Amino acid sequence: MKPILAYILMFTTLLCQPLQLHAGEIVINAVGDLMLAGKWAPLLRQKGYDYPFNGVRKELAAGDINLANLESPIATGGEEYSEKKFRFRAEPPVAKAIRGAGFNLVTLANNHSMDFGGEALAETLHHLRDNGVAWIGAGENLSEARKMAIFTIKGKKIAFLGYSLTQPIEFFAGQNRPGTAPGYEKLVTADITSARSQADYVIVSFHWGKEAIDTAQAYQRTAAHKAIDAGADVIIGHHPHVLQGIERYKNGIIFYSLGNFTFASKSTTADVSAMIRLKLNCERREAEILPLDVLHRRVGFQPQLLTGAKGAAVIEKLNRLSDTFNTRIQSNEGRYTIPF
Repeated sequence: MKPILAYILMFTTLLCQPLQLHAGEIVINAVGDLMLAGKWAPLLRQKGYDYPFNGVRKELAAGDINLANLESPIATGGEEYSEKKFRFRAEPPVAKAIRGAGFNLVTLANNHSMDFGGEALAETLHHLRDNGVAWIGAGENLSEARKMAIFTIKGKKIAFLGYSLTQPIEFFAGQNRPGTAPGYEKLVTADITSARSQADYVIVSFHWGKEAIDTAQAYQRTAAHKAIDAGADVIIGHHPHVLQGIERYKNGIIFYSLGNFTFASKSTTADVSAMIRLKLNCERREAEILPLDVLHRRVGFQPQLLTGAKGAAVIEKLNRLSDTFNTRIQSNEGRYTIPF
């Protein structure tokens, strides 16, 4: 019996070994719009480009990957696109501050990355690359804009893709034209299918919806569902500047809008937002919601974590917005979570 027991023990050890190699939880933090430019640039020079992140630096440090929507090019040059009301361009030190805060990934698929044209976009990519920040959702042509960013964390591969469904469509990349990745179903489905074949998790970012409207539009739901049908695990949305609801669909989860992050919002409509903390391992997948105060007159450029009654009020707001999706955030001793 002893040789048999030894064999069983050895076989069991071998079976368990891969699990030990891949043991450990992957933590991904995602936030909404990051915009450190425009008329607020002098204030940032005065306080320091790192200042906006000081209120949540500890929370960001907990992430293996930190993702934000970079709502402006980072450049000194370029030709300004004058056919839209708001145009932004951040100063080069912003790239270093973003990385210093812990962000190692940004999405550029939005309605501001091309505010100063292809030249400024190319300069943005240069500054991000020099500071060790990866990007998704934009490039020197359509093929580059559609490329996924892939990270290997604790033995698992996580793929990220980013798309814009906002105007102006002139910002969309073409075969020989720089710009953002358009969220056309055919392209999105093909890219997710490819990412799914190469990665253990696929996370897709969409810039979509109506500004200042907390209700997800029908086309947002359609695009999100199609993306999960194609193989995405998580959908992260932004553009409305306000929170929108959360939906669990099949084996995935959809955050329709995370609202602002560092945006200096003066609107009382866009007063709160959230950081999403995804926790992934072989046994479970969980999203933790961390409420944030982002109203300029209270916090300036520096989002602050909300706890206690104020944090609970944000969660209750998200629950109301998520009622139509039959999604409910669980509350347990100040932690707010959704398994998916």
